[in-house]
Amino acid sequence: MAARTRPNVVGGTLGWLWLVFVLVPIYYIVVTSLRDRSTFWTENPLLPPAHPTLRAYGTVLENRFMLYFGNSAIITVATTAIVVTICLMAAYYIVRSRTRLAQRSFSLILLGLAIPLQATIIPVYYMITRLHLYDTLLALILPSVAFAVPITVLILVNFVRDVPRELFESMRVDGAGDWRMLGQLVLPLARPAIITVAIYDALNVWNGFLFPLVLTQSTATRVLPLSLWTYQGEFQTDTPAVLAAVVLSALPIVVAYVLGRRQLVSGLTAGFGK
Repeated sequence: MAARTRPNVVGGTLGWLWLVFVLVPIYYIVVTSLRDRSTFWTENPLLPPAHPTLRAYGTVLENRFMLYFGNSAIITVATTAIVVTICLMAAYYIVRSRTRLAQRSFSLILLGLAIPLQATIIPVYYMITRLHLYDTLLALILPSVAFAVPITVLILVNFVRDVPRELFESMRVDGAGDWRMLGQLVLPLARPAIITVAIYDALNVWNGFLFPLVLTQSTATRVLPLSLWTYQGEFQTDTPAVLAAVVLSALPIVVAYVLGRRQLVSGLTAGFGK
């Protein structure tokens, strides 16, 4: 006889409550961004607007939003591409090499997980200024790459270890070198992990606030998180415009998550169940 299981009422109830707590703020942000400035204080905040309008989005786009969006896109894409490329090669070397240097390098890289970003902001600021990179996009890319390396290497190493050793040996017998095995074997099989770390790193860089606040100053190098902070001062009484900027800034990450959600869980849990 098939075993009868009791429904987990408590777990289900808590799950639905958590879903409500997550969705209600998102719903409020989207709905409010479609309100008119004059009706924001008079309409029920949880009901859809009586007369939806895109005025708030037009106001945001007229205030250099695309410039800030472009800066964030450049920094995020450049950082993610550099990190994934470097860390995939490092993970292959750590897994395939049997030398002490590889293991010690892995241990040294993992030490970066214990160093909080806030504790290093003064040394980072000093190095950036000494390199004459202050108030440039490169000043945001380099530190972002450095702080994304430890967790990225950790995830990719655990995933590369799951690749059967027999596949490497068979390619070695066929005369394949390390670069060929990396490109034709590890790269296709590690796609879930690569998508995972790409989304994770892109999310951290896209939402980064401390580095742009400390390492940039001019409007030309301003990124979206910093612009949202300044919008609060520019649009003090125009809450729909501020929330419209929030919606626009969150769209790229939401799209990236939707496209890579299938590989996200498998990439994060690879190798940790052993």
